[in-house]
Amino acid sequence: MKLYTSEGAKVESYDLFTYRRIRRSIGYLGISLPILLVFFSLFDFFKTDIQPSISHYYYTNLREIFTGTLCAVGLFLIRYKGHGNKSIWKNDNLLTNIAGIMAIGVALFPTNPNDSYSKFYTLIPYAKPWLGTLHYAFAALLFLIFSLLSINVFTIGQENDTNVPESIFNENNIYRFCGYSILVFIVMVPISAEFELFSYSTLVFEALSLLAFGIAWLIKGRALGDEGKIGQKLYNENNFVDTEKVFEE
Repeated sequence: MKLYTSEGAKVESYDLFTYRRIRRSIGYLGISLPILLVFFSLFDFFKTDIQPSISHYYYTNLREIFTGTLCAVGLFLIRYKGHGNKSIWKNDNLLTNIAGIMAIGVALFPTNPNDSYSKFYTLIPYAKPWLGTLHYAFAALLFLIFSLLSINVFTIGQENDTNVPESIFNENNIYRFCGYSILVFIVMVPISAEFELFSYSTLVFEALSLLAFGIAWLIKGRALGDEGKIGQKLYNENNFVDTEKVFEE
C-alpha cells in the first residue's frame, strides 16, 4: 500500500519500515564488531591483546562479543525475508538465509588456535586442522554473499523520480562500490598473511570488509533518512519530510 503525505512525500506500508530497521540493525552490528573488539583490547581490565584477526578473539576474554554479534547477525539474516528471484545470484531471501547460517557457522566453528590447549574451551574440543579450514570456508562464503547482496540484490527495483537528476552518490553506486570493496578486502586477507604486508593486516582487511558491508546495509535501511538533499542524492526521491517519520508522528 502506497500513501502520500500532505507535503507530497510518498510512503509505503509499515512492513517496509520494519525491514529498514532490520537492515540498520544488521549494518550497525557489522560495523561495531571490529571496533568493539579492538576498543576493549586497549583496556587492561579485559586482559586481551589486539589479535591478528577478528576470528582469534574467540580465544580471548572478548569471546562473547565475537560470538554474540555473529549469532545476532546470523539470526537477523535468517529471519529477514527478502524478495525471491529465479536467479540464485539475485535471490534476496535465499542469499540472506545462507549468509545467516554461515555467520553462525563462523561463530561456532572457530579458527584453529595458536596452541591446542585453547581448543578445549570451544564447543568442539578437538584441534583438527580441517575444523579451522571449515571456519575459513564459512567466512569466505559469508563475505562472498555480502558482496553479491550489495552488487546484485540491493540494486534491484528502485523507483527513481525522473525529475531528480541522478547523483554520483546514488544508492546503487554506493552498493556496487561496497560490494566490490568487500571482494578486494577479502582477497587481500590471504595475500597480506602470506607476504606479511604490515602488522595486523588480516584484522584491518576484515574490519574494512565489515565496514563496507555495514555501510551498504545502513544505506539500504535509510539510516540517514531520506528527506531533502539526502533523498535526492541517495535515492532519487524528492521528499519534503522523512518518509519513516510520517508513521511515527
